[in-house]
Amino acid sequence: MNWTDAQSYCRRHYTDLASVRHPQENEQIRLQKPAGVVPWIGLYRDTWKWSNGGMYLFHHWASAEPDGGIENCTAADFSLSGRWEDWGCGYKKPFICYSDTTKHVIKVKLVGNSLLNVNEPEVQEKLLEELKQKVEERVAAQDLRADVKLSWRKQPDGTTFYKEEQQN
Repeated sequence: MNWTDAQSYCRRHYTDLASVRHPQENEQIRLQKPAGVVPWIGLYRDTWKWSNGGMYLFHHWASAEPDGGIENCTAADFSLSGRWEDWGCGYKKPFICYSDTTKHVIKVKLVGNSLLNVNEPEVQEKLLEELKQKVEERVAAQDLRADVKLSWRKQPDGTTFYKEEQQN
């Protein structure tokens, strides 16, 4: 895809085109792509910035790059150790997206008078399945893509849930 279409695709299905903040990230990308592939990354010229809004602090330009003109988008040449080149944004190239993994901790309060022991592994597994289904439905309804993983956090005594004392 051209750079703009690649950015739209990445934003729709992942988070954005890849941003490179340090040499280790550039190396991670290089190791994932076959030799000779020159894919788009998220750097573009508007005073050179990352498409995700990240600060442009690290750079890994090839010799004599960027060389200006109308070449306002960036590709990483992995035959040159992942060195960057500026290209015209209209060229069709492979591209690299990234996903932002975010961890959230939420409290769950179960209300009701049930004889179910919510600290039994089978009960917790069933509750997790139902919660995951609800979260995935919400994510899909917002036209987002996410790999949802849920787990229980254990209390210091080894249980997951505790019974609240009744307030009078």
